Amino acid sequence: MPSNNNTPERHSVINTPQASPDLADLRQQIDSIDQQLLSLVNQRARVAEQVGEVKKREGTPFFRPDRVAQVIQKIEAANPGPLKATHVSAIWREIMSACLALESPQRVAVLGPAGTFCEQAAVDYFGGAADLMYCANFDEVFHATAAGSAQYGVVGVENSTEGVVTRSLDMFLHTPCHVVGEVSLLIRHNLLRLSNSLDGIEVVVAHPQALAQCQGWLSKHLPHAERRPVDSNAEGARLASLNPSWAGLAGERAAQQFGLHTVAHAIQDEAYNRTRFAIICLPQTLAMPQATGKDSTSLIISVPNRPGAVHDLLVPLKTHGVSMTRFESRPARTGQWEYYFYIDLAGHPSEPHVAKALAELQGLCAFYKMLGAYPTPA
Repeated sequence: MPSNNNTPERHSVINTPQASPDLADLRQQIDSIDQQLLSLVNQRARVAEQVGEVKKREGTPFFRPDRVAQVIQKIEAANPGPLKATHVSAIWREIMSACLALESPQRVAVLGPAGTFCEQAAVDYFGGAADLMYCANFDEVFHATAAGSAQYGVVGVENSTEGVVTRSLDMFLHTPCHVVGEVSLLIRHNLLRLSNSLDGIEVVVAHPQALAQCQGWLSKHLPHAERRPVDSNAEGARLASLNPSWAGLAGERAAQQFGLHTVAHAIQDEAYNRTRFAIICLPQTLAMPQATGKDSTSLIISVPNRPGAVHDLLVPLKTHGVSMTRFESRPARTGQWEYYFYIDLAGHPSEPHVAKALAELQGLCAFYKMLGAYPTPA
């Protein structure tokens, strides 16, 4: 119908929210700062590439955990805020990881499949630019690292609720790998499933440590469900993604990886459940990191089976003022009731008082193996 010329046309008006002048100005400032940051990060990367060329000529290691620790400590100390120190260190670790990937990509063996806490520990330590190699169990992580298929490996060694990962301790005894670093993760186990319900769960699949760490909750809420151990929590999550009557125990990474619902969050029996992961490699890949002033030294030793032998081990430590932070025992499997002792000490072998204590300690031992010295995580 033609419009009436005597009647003004009506147009719909869309009111688009406009940013206030103050907000627009602040956004422009952020855009400008982002460009400066991008330029500076790439400038750092170009210098890192030059560092890589020097390292190639000199034959020195590309990855230096003591250097990483020193850089992050300096950045945290110089941080004026308002960013938290932990957030600043996470940003710098990723920048250093990306720059290291330009020098020489680091291949790291971890417990797979994707989504394990071991994977998270590797990313926390090496940064997101690391080239991860997924292994079926910790034995394979040790073997891949010892064979040179991976430059580094990450293995669980101890949980604050369930104690040591015995298989890892046994593997340390029989492989040439040594420890160059450590990561401590807060572990939250979530019940993961295809449907968002507790109804109809027949099997809970997870790593034996995870099943043990959640046994109280499982006994109360799923008393009739079978608990089936597998090599990793992520593998349990993968299996749960294939069977609607199964559930897994794993972290958020596994839930995202396999498209599962978090039916129950943080069901571990201890709220502050933590796991220590060791960073391992061959000595020719990376020698013992230099002292940082806050280090740990790990040993495996055994002593003759005689009265007072274990007590005698403590004397050199007390005499030279060296603190023992961890002491674990494992059967030597000789049939003679002999044991290997896994000991962590505070300090670095290059420190005089630690060196003296270790020299005297070694003289008392029937077996002595230095597992490594490395920066102690904050």
